[in-house]
Amino acid sequence: MKRRKFLATGVASVVSGATCNAAFAAVAEPQSVYDRSSEADGLNPPGIRAAGVRLVPVVDNRHKVWTKRIGRGPVKVLLLHGGPGLSHEYLEAMESFLPEAGIEMYYYDQLGSNNSDRPDDPSLWTLPRYVDEVEEVRNGLGLENFVLYGHGWGGILAIEYALRYQQHLRGLVISNMTASIDAYVERTVQLRQQLSAASLAQLTSLESSQAYDSQEYTQIMMNEFYPKMFCRIKPWPDAVNRSLRHMNDRIHAQMQGKSEFAVTGNLKGWDRWNRLREIETRTLTIGATFDKIDPADVKKMARLMPNARSVICQDGSHLCMWDDQAYYFHHLLKFLRTV
Repeated sequence: MKRRKFLATGVASVVSGATCNAAFAAVAEPQSVYDRSSEADGLNPPGIRAAGVRLVPVVDNRHKVWTKRIGRGPVKVLLLHGGPGLSHEYLEAMESFLPEAGIEMYYYDQLGSNNSDRPDDPSLWTLPRYVDEVEEVRNGLGLENFVLYGHGWGGILAIEYALRYQQHLRGLVISNMTASIDAYVERTVQLRQQLSAASLAQLTSLESSQAYDSQEYTQIMMNEFYPKMFCRIKPWPDAVNRSLRHMNDRIHAQMQGKSEFAVTGNLKGWDRWNRLREIETRTLTIGATFDKIDPADVKKMARLMPNARSVICQDGSHLCMWDDQAYYFHHLLKFLRTV
């Protein structure tokens, strides 16, 4: 290359680079992802963008939980995943709908789950302690006048939070959950009868010997029961499978038990039918025709709340954000636009 051409090319490159750098600088003006990201808390690098991830201290700063913000907007939604002991991953369908609608969403893995700390301390796996945790997360993220969304077990947690802290809420979504454990069990026992006679007899035999972890028991549940009432699409979304792989079975066993048909954990006896009237926050309850939660209970919950309405996904099951997706998100977004 001749010297003159080389110099010309070099100058052009420098000018081009300077222009790009100037443009990048204009876009990347220093700003924090979270309002509190500049605070020195020992968990998060101050002033550094971290793709929306923030660790929040809980249980008197002894442990930390993982959170992630996606999107920006005036309506902020904190998502409570189910289980107990699952992770945020199966809720990833939210990313395809909420941010593009201008809604700011926050995942978080509850203590003991997936990306959060997993302490070996059974005293932590109680409903009151998890309610305290939600308030710690709300405060840690600086959320006020926000929407709380709870799915499954997260719906129980959302109800309890609203009964204690509804002054912080602008909206509440209870998805695929009823207001009592007894109602939940009654529904699953009813659905159990849809199994073939042979499978039902084998399941009963295995339960009599407490063989819940056996391969035979798992096969019946995964091949016959869950494809009807948990998620009705094939194959299951990767996000659902990842969440199940990351499940903390010890938390689930302590709080619910090992069976879908008899709750033996510390959630046994939980019932809030008589207190739903105290929740004055604008609320949406969501159910599905084939869910392990009775759609009649979902409608009943909304009738008992002063400012609530219900939606039933006609083609969906427990994960109707996946198997009746268009209908689910049409009504969820419609509600979020009104709060």
